[in-house]
Amino acid sequence: MFRVLTNCRIFAGGADLTGASNKVELSLDREEKDRTTFGSGGAKERTGGLFDSALSAAGFWEAGSPAQVDDNRWSRLGAHDAWTVTEHGALVGDVAYLTKALGSTYKLLGAVGEVAPWEAEAKGDWPTARGVIAHPPGTARTATGTGTALELGAVTADQHLYACLHVLSAAGTTPSITVEIESDDAEAMASPTTRLSFAAATATGAQEAGRAAGAVTDTWWRPKWTITGVGPSFLFVVSFGIK
Repeated sequence: MFRVLTNCRIFAGGADLTGASNKVELSLDREEKDRTTFGSGGAKERTGGLFDSALSAAGFWEAGSPAQVDDNRWSRLGAHDAWTVTEHGALVGDVAYLTKALGSTYKLLGAVGEVAPWEAEAKGDWPTARGVIAHPPGTARTATGTGTALELGAVTADQHLYACLHVLSAAGTTPSITVEIESDDAEAMASPTTRLSFAAATATGAQEAGRAAGAVTDTWWRPKWTITGVGPSFLFVVSFGIK
């Protein structure tokens, strides 16, 4: 089914850039290497080299808090961030593209009389994975818990599990959240194994992406979070995929 883009979501580090954006593009390529030999029959032979990726986004300039685009992109220029992009919404199970990328370009402001624009680019730091949203941005969590089990698939010996954590808000006295990714061989997750752990987060901000090597025969995956503090409340996004 063809889709008109009306509800893309863009998460960069600890910010949701969706509300200030009207364009996002993800480009992927693999370096082409010549391996032509005398046995090629007179034709070019090629093999794939290094993977590369880039993200670009644009929209309308806003500033004044860490959640807004100017504060986020200004402070993260030249820094490495987790990025999650979706083509339609950010509910649990929605398709997501996730990577870690270097903030390489930030352009802002424009012509008199026009709504102030912005543009930004980020260059991939590691492979981009196609996965799913595992925890949605609009559900506040105030206590320790687990997310929905999703059948992501097994991880072969030459693959990795990739995951991104975006902490969008943190409230309360000394709030702390630690997120882990668990796997199991059944949807009930009766005996889960922790495959990846993020560092504890106590505030909004850039959260590094994580990866865990295969082989893992489990096919069901979910996020788990441990929350401490007095009256804590967190909004956060988790995405994961296999590459």
